[in-house]
Amino acid sequence: MRCVIDEDPYLWLEDIEGGAALEWVAERNAETAAALAADAGFASLKESLREVLDASDRIPYTVRRGALLYNFWRDAGHARGVWRRTTLEQYRKDSPEWEVLLDVDALAAAEDEKWVWAGARVRRPDHDRALVCLSRDGGDAVVVREYDLATRAFVDGGFQVAEAKTRIGWTDTDTVFIGTDFGPGSLTEAGYPRTVRKWRRGTPLEEATQVFEAGTGDVAAWAWHDTTPGFERDFVARWLDFFRSEMFLLTPDDTLVRIDVPEDASAYAHRRHLIVTLKSDWLGQPAGSLLAFDFDAFLAGDRTAEVLFTPDERTALSGHHWTRHHLILETMRDVSTRIEVLAPAPEGGWDRSPLADVPALSAVTVVDTDPDVSDEYFLDVSGFLQPSTLHHGRIGADSEILKQAPARFDTTGLAVEQYFATSPDGTRVPYFVIGPAHSADGPGPALLYGYGGFEVSLTPSYDAVTGRAWLERGGTYVIANIRGGGEYGPDWHQAALGADRPRAYEDFAAVAEDLVARGITTPAMLGATGGSNGGLLMGAMLSRYPHLFGAIVVQVPLLDMLRFHKLLAGASWMAEYGNPDTEADRPHLRAISPYHQFTADRVYPPVLLTTSTRDDRVHPGHARKAAARLRELGHPVLFHENTGGGHAGASDNEQSAHNEALVHTFLWQHLAPPVRSATG
Repeated sequence: MRCVIDEDPYLWLEDIEGGAALEWVAERNAETAAALAADAGFASLKESLREVLDASDRIPYTVRRGALLYNFWRDAGHARGVWRRTTLEQYRKDSPEWEVLLDVDALAAAEDEKWVWAGARVRRPDHDRALVCLSRDGGDAVVVREYDLATRAFVDGGFQVAEAKTRIGWTDTDTVFIGTDFGPGSLTEAGYPRTVRKWRRGTPLEEATQVFEAGTGDVAAWAWHDTTPGFERDFVARWLDFFRSEMFLLTPDDTLVRIDVPEDASAYAHRRHLIVTLKSDWLGQPAGSLLAFDFDAFLAGDRTAEVLFTPDERTALSGHHWTRHHLILETMRDVSTRIEVLAPAPEGGWDRSPLADVPALSAVTVVDTDPDVSDEYFLDVSGFLQPSTLHHGRIGADSEILKQAPARFDTTGLAVEQYFATSPDGTRVPYFVIGPAHSADGPGPALLYGYGGFEVSLTPSYDAVTGRAWLERGGTYVIANIRGGGEYGPDWHQAALGADRPRAYEDFAAVAEDLVARGITTPAMLGATGGSNGGLLMGAMLSRYPHLFGAIVVQVPLLDMLRFHKLLAGASWMAEYGNPDTEADRPHLRAISPYHQFTADRVYPPVLLTTSTRDDRVHPGHARKAAARLRELGHPVLFHENTGGGHAGASDNEQSAHNEALVHTFLWQHLAPPVRSATG
């Protein structure tokens, strides 16, 4: 039979809230519940995972705003969470005293809405008001309300915005920049704000003054106010596509002055500097470099750059953070992170020194700094088997350990190794293996995770859910650092763009084959999982390499690559995949579209597809239609759609624990040998 479908018999499943579609979803959910939630070990596994997610001795990571540290927290008693704050002195204690600013559970109960916290924009420098964003059941669209931090109440007559994919931020005490849904023509084809307006307190939103407009084919427009004392400035920008943008200085008379950097570069102003991260070669510097210019001189035409970081074939920039007088660089060398401090040297240039020693195969992350005021930093260090340790310090002084997370799963007999697989074109692909060290029992169940897109890097981290659900039971967990990600900088990402997407799939398959060649697992005991773009990766494994896996989990996925650009935010990702409406791109998109490649005459491993009705980023129709297509062709497939949760798939710890228990029950049912299953 044909390997593609030209007519789509399941378009009706794209009707998100349609009666027939939801009835179909309910039937599939019931089948999955019967197969997985009724498993003898499901309830205890879910309870164990919920215990991890709700644990009261987790590290409460904070953001400094003025003299106080702010945190959003969920636990067993606060399913939807509380926004709270405390002092550094209190934070040092094992049980700090927190001032609760907003109880989202209480608000949800009072208003009979499934509110999910979506962040807050706090007004600087006084930190006295906030623009609180609330999502209905986890979607990207939010409502916005002004909140008084002193009275701990919403402001009567304050700024309020109806549900939309709104961008909003303070410019002064009584004015905000806003991009939202102003009606027909105000959104881009991707569904994001196309205009930026200045909205004055006490005036109707529809009368806000427009200061910038992007094209309908752009992804979005946005604006922000730089509040740095002595460097107050306004900027506007437009995303041309997911990776290209144009940025402008907005002068006091609303004149636009273009910041003339490459469209694919990332740029921002920091005090007297213009900071530019390159995605392609420019001014003699290679892609992946970090450059600093004098801001005013740059606007006047001077292109003299200070080079803050230059990549090499094994090292890439992971991130950077300013303190008051220094720059902290996070870099990756073969996917293990390092950290150093740059300080302006008296004679010019920058002095460099290590900030902290990081164990091998571990990760270090700058959690927060206070760039307007001090050289304070909060630093988190963790590894696959090493719970997080939160350090606090000031550059040039000793640091202290503020918090240390307890171990959440038994690591006895477990080890971490890094290997390299060879892809068909000769590329060395790194991957991490976490599991039983040098097992004498021979191959065992293994779970391979990947993403491979949008320059997202997968670095070492402590995952207690995977630890309890998989590692403690004797499984091996593997993370593949395939092309399409950012582990080796922009070139690693761009190697799998557009028509070159199959390079990512070949890399992932090469890792799967290498695991078998090393005797770590067998195809029958090897599972694979990924979500969103990683869900597309899983669809590719199912359609291209089904013989390599014993089970596959596909979460909140893209799977119909001929219609993705017409569904929700899909148009914003054409720079990553291509445009199905063009003759140049449609052939390769058809070739990588799992939905169009499923056939009846191939043997596929069992598959579990998961999504959310409230996912307003990646349309649930992708997962629905793929499940229906596989069922029609007679293949083993389970489908679970959470009614809430947005693109995360869950909006509280109860939903997260349930989803994870479904996934790992499915995997263990299909991948664990009977003797292990009986004792696991």
